[in-house]
Amino acid sequence: MNLNYVINGIILGIVQGISEWLPISSKTQIMMTSIYALHLSFNQAYALGLFLEAGTVLAALIYFRREVWGILKALVLRGSKYDYMMLKYIVVITILTGLVGVPLYLTIADSIRGIGIGLPMIALGLILIADSILIAFSRLRYMPRKSLSDLRMWEVAVIGVVQGIAALPGVSRSGVTVSAMLLLGLNPEDSFKLSFISMIPAAIGASIVPALLTKHLFSTLITDVNTYTIITAIVIAALVSIVLIDALIKFARGRHVVVLTALLGALAILSGVLSMVTGLG
Repeated sequence: MNLNYVINGIILGIVQGISEWLPISSKTQIMMTSIYALHLSFNQAYALGLFLEAGTVLAALIYFRREVWGILKALVLRGSKYDYMMLKYIVVITILTGLVGVPLYLTIADSIRGIGIGLPMIALGLILIADSILIAFSRLRYMPRKSLSDLRMWEVAVIGVVQGIAALPGVSRSGVTVSAMLLLGLNPEDSFKLSFISMIPAAIGASIVPALLTKHLFSTLITDVNTYTIITAIVIAALVSIVLIDALIKFARGRHVVVLTALLGALAILSGVLSMVTGLG
């Protein structure tokens, strides 16, 4: 086994494990790393990114295992009131994500290139920074305080639509969903939690649809990228993801909403600029 294969896997895993949960497009970061470090083609880099989703999905399943188990119990009518609420939220969000995301992916996603790739994240970043300024100058009057049980169904529907928009190149799924929830008034900890749990079915679906349409890319990828690299990257992505999820949840639990909102905004702008410069989404 060549040590370089493992090193490449570690690098890819770290990039995936960090970028999936922050308001920066993980697709952009993985494609940049794959193209410039592994010298893969654009299509191969995209296919590799789909493989690496397995690591972040595994991390979310492990970290939120109690919530996921509760949702599964609710499916067979054995859950608590909280479990049924979460099941309802996840079903609505997932359905609307698919209804919005799949048509976007199949119709206009490929036509967005150049400067247009980064504009949605830059706009989102500016909105978040403006919101953080509003919260600060209002002496926290507009601080998001809602709990999950306070969400109305139209707000849950908005979250699903926003998550579907993340099918567009250069748009961070976690970035747009967490931001939308904060702007809807949901408290930071619950915003991160619901965003990360909603990611599980969305990421699985986002991998299945392209995989069915581009089967030949996966066979080519397996030939061109060493299996040790892929396996190492998935494992490292899962480990890094668990650490980062825990850190973000704990940080969101604190009373740093102004700093958190402004930081999310700055990272979103940085992600948008990076996508515009590289042309990768």
